Amino acid sequence: MVAIAIMLKAVILIGGPQKGTRFRPLSFEVPKPLFPVAGVPMIQHHIEACAQVPGMQEILLIGFYQPDEPLTRFLEAAQQEFNLPVRYLQEFAPLGTGGGLYHFRDQILAGGPEAFFVLNADVCSDFPLSAMLDAYRHQPHPFLLLGTTANRTQSLNYGCIVENPQTHEVLHYVEKPSTFVSDIINCGIYLFSPEALKPLRDVFQRNQQDGQLEDSSGLWPGAGTIRLEQDVFSALAGQGQIYVHLTDGIWSQIKSAGSALYASRLYLGQYQLTHPERLAKHTPGGPRIRGNVYIHPTAKVAPSAVLGPNVSIGEGVTVGEGVRLRESIVLHGATLQEHTCVLHTIVGWGSTVGRWARVEGTPNDPNPNDPRAHMDSESLFKDGKLLPAITILGCRVRIPAEVLILNSIVLPHKELSRSFTNQIIL
Repeated sequence: MVAIAIMLKAVILIGGPQKGTRFRPLSFEVPKPLFPVAGVPMIQHHIEACAQVPGMQEILLIGFYQPDEPLTRFLEAAQQEFNLPVRYLQEFAPLGTGGGLYHFRDQILAGGPEAFFVLNADVCSDFPLSAMLDAYRHQPHPFLLLGTTANRTQSLNYGCIVENPQTHEVLHYVEKPSTFVSDIINCGIYLFSPEALKPLRDVFQRNQQDGQLEDSSGLWPGAGTIRLEQDVFSALAGQGQIYVHLTDGIWSQIKSAGSALYASRLYLGQYQLTHPERLAKHTPGGPRIRGNVYIHPTAKVAPSAVLGPNVSIGEGVTVGEGVRLRESIVLHGATLQEHTCVLHTIVGWGSTVGRWARVEGTPNDPNPNDPRAHMDSESLFKDGKLLPAITILGCRVRIPAEVLILNSIVLPHKELSRSFTNQIIL
């Protein structure tokens, strides 16, 4: 049987600046979708996966960030690297997870794609897009959701899916239920047919009518806001339109800096299969590499440094003699002076850690004994106290020699003079 080449598109929902508050202070410097995870911008992982699907014609990013210089530069580089049109469509206001799809429906359907992927920017995954496409071809329906399993407690933090185990039809969908509904959760990765835009149109028209009742001017701003999960999936479940494809591959949300560090670990592990050239090799006279480590070609790393596991070192970083670095991301232009020890930390752009200083966080990993555990969407505070978590140094922070910074968040441009534990340093 000859496979028929079909024309596909992909849409990546990147949100906007009022989102990503849990990602501060890192989102002050760069839009969250461009934050480097395992050495490349977060959404580059999405684009790489989409570009590998045969028949992919165009990748559209939808969000309400201003199209600033970093975003424009990234798009130009991505177009060249993947030899595909990669365009940004800017919403006039935050339109929810489905509003942008409806607003830009003409752009999405231009050229007559047979189906289009929709991916949330703030997820980390091995993106089993070809498997989803096979499932869709076998059984075409307007909505195909990627699902994975979670434990009973954590499932309450996600969209929960009740499926028919024989047909995989979604019978019931609840976003963040208050009691246990199902251990199958929504991964925020979808494959839609062009028919999927009709229910979005129905929601838009209903919103418009509701708005006109409230506002006779017809300028009610909420009409364009559509929440895919509540307005579409919950409403259409059990009507033969929504199906789920289950994956046991890697998956995590990236809601906070702690989850970015965990996602970096997952992607570095994936590189063994997908991008072995990105992983640093142990070479004679070079630094000691333990486990999966990414080092940008422009970084200068002293031969006596010990790196890994799960370390990502950005552009122009300097790592001095005797440095010990593990489970950390070191961003563009940072300097780790001699004999510093950096564990479970994100070191911000252009920051400096002084000699013999120790900067350490506490990992908040999923339970290793529970194969269905996911990263907790951790809150920063409990009972008015900062919870121990990874340490984050904002942009251009200076840590003096011989101090200890433990479980702390340091806002940009701070010059510290002493040790800190469990503090937010404003």
